[in-house]
Order: sequence, then structure tokens, then C-alpha cells
Amino acid sequence: MRLDMTSVYVDDQQAALAFYTEVLGFTKRHEIPLGDDWWLTVVSPDAPDGPELLLEPSDHPAVKPYRDALVEDGIPLAQFTVDDVDAEFARLTAQGVVFTQPPTDIGTVIVAVFDDTCGNLIQIVAPKPEPVGEASLPQ
Repeated sequence: MRLDMTSVYVDDQQAALAFYTEVLGFTKRHEIPLGDDWWLTVVSPDAPDGPELLLEPSDHPAVKPYRDALVEDGIPLAQFTVDDVDAEFARLTAQGVVFTQPPTDIGTVIVAVFDDTCGNLIQIVAPKPEPVGEASLPQ
């Protein structure tokens, strides 16, 4: 079993494509018309054949209450790994991205949460390097 695709619900697929490619830096993989919507996916430029993120239309009636509850509680819908949360925070903030949680050290990782402008909160995370001389022990 492997993860090839996951999705985020978006209010406007073309606006989401612009945000996820022009601001976040993903690359468009598929844009296939399906009636009024698209099969629209993006990938990391570091892994163009890797897992795809489907920018899924949010018009199903269950989506709005689900996303509203997540946003109200400050819960991210998705998590993306970055090399340096502080650097990514600075880069995205300079582009006008609104963060609901600044870079925060939560022990083994640094996290931050931003609004993707498409109805979701997204968390970025970077593992902290292990201190020199300390190896993690099996649990």
C-alpha cells in the first residue's frame, strides 16, 4: 500500500491552482475537464512523479460544515513538510500569506499554520535536527 494522492477541498479551483503553484511553489500535474469542474492536481517540484494533491471542488454539502469546524478549532486540513519553517514563514508572509500560528517549537518539530485562501488551514512542519551525540532510542 502506498500514498499516491490526497486532496484538499477548495472553493475555486483556478484560484487554488494559482495559490498552490504561484505562492506555495507546487507544479501543476493534471488539469482534465470534468463537467463544470476539473481533475486538477499539483505535485512537489522536488518529486514530480511523487504523490499528487487533488484540488477538489468543495461543493458537496458535507464539506462546508466540516471545513468550518476545522477552521474554527484551528485544525489544519493538511500538512506539508519543509526544510526550514522559519524561512518558509518569512517567504510566505512576504507574499501576503496569513498565518494563524507562527513558527512554534513543539518538541521534535517546528510547525506553523496558514490560511490557504481556499477555505483551509494548512500546517507546515520541519523536524528538528537531533542534538549531536544523541541518537533516538526505540520505544
